Amino acid sequence: MASKPDEVRDGVPLTNLDQPLFDGAEATKRDLVDYLDAVREVMLPGLAERPLSVIRVRPGQEPFMQKNVPKYTPEWIRTVPVWAEASKREISYAVCDDRKTLLWFGNQRAVEYHPTLMRLDRQDRVTHLVLDLDPPEGETFELAVKAALLVRQALTDSGLDGAVKTSGAKGVHVYVPIDDIATIEEAAAATRAIAARAERIDPALATTAYVKEERHGKVFVDSTRAGGATVVAAYSPRIRPGTTVSFPVGWDDLEQVSPRDFTVRTTPGLLSTSWADQLPAPQTLPADLIEEGHTIPVARVVAMHEGKRRKAAARKAAADE
Repeated sequence: MASKPDEVRDGVPLTNLDQPLFDGAEATKRDLVDYLDAVREVMLPGLAERPLSVIRVRPGQEPFMQKNVPKYTPEWIRTVPVWAEASKREISYAVCDDRKTLLWFGNQRAVEYHPTLMRLDRQDRVTHLVLDLDPPEGETFELAVKAALLVRQALTDSGLDGAVKTSGAKGVHVYVPIDDIATIEEAAAATRAIAARAERIDPALATTAYVKEERHGKVFVDSTRAGGATVVAAYSPRIRPGTTVSFPVGWDDLEQVSPRDFTVRTTPGLLSTSWADQLPAPQTLPADLIEEGHTIPVARVVAMHEGKRRKAAARKAAADE
């Protein structure tokens, strides 16, 4: 027998609202639902018309990513089938483009919202390039900020413009809106080239090395968020201490903020402009950027081959002993 809801909002029954969200959240499930409702007008445009993965956290369980909608999903939730090449199967994704769906996800304890870079009306194109600045273990957000400014310089030198947001964790995301001329492969190549150009500006600070052991304390300029990848949405909460939020920040303010400035409790009072307003208009990717990117191997593939090479060498060494 279903428990009686604590509240019904926009036709969505909301339950167990006073439960803690997760260990260290400093927030309850009610805080999450209230937050999503408060920011829906600025958050939904980044989710609408895109297949959505969410990260949920149930009491006493580890967080888990949900792509396929569960069998008990209400009929009024919009879903879309997408072929997953990696698992060779069709996945039924939710599409979150209204308040009711967002509230339902909040009641499901979906804390993080990860839309795809492609829209449903153009699944053969991405709408943005994304560079994820990931500082080394134990290092501060300030290093990620410095690396983001390198990316901005690389973009400017390439005739492009981008916008920036905190990741909600320890890093920074730079978004570059593009038009639909470039293919997914060309957009991925351009992302690799921008990362390489940022690394060349200050190789003592930034690295494109995919394997952690090869980064040597530098900020990883991650260019692998391409193609079918997802990236945490602007305004999405994160399963991090204090339930921080991925928050858009003006370039001029980036060096003055900290990830803990933006939480589900503080963010609704900080909304002045929306992420959509901060993003530049879609841009055409320069041919030389794409051309350079095609000469740069895909980082994951390189890492996979290197991993196989190391295992083979270890096996050979063991056999020789």
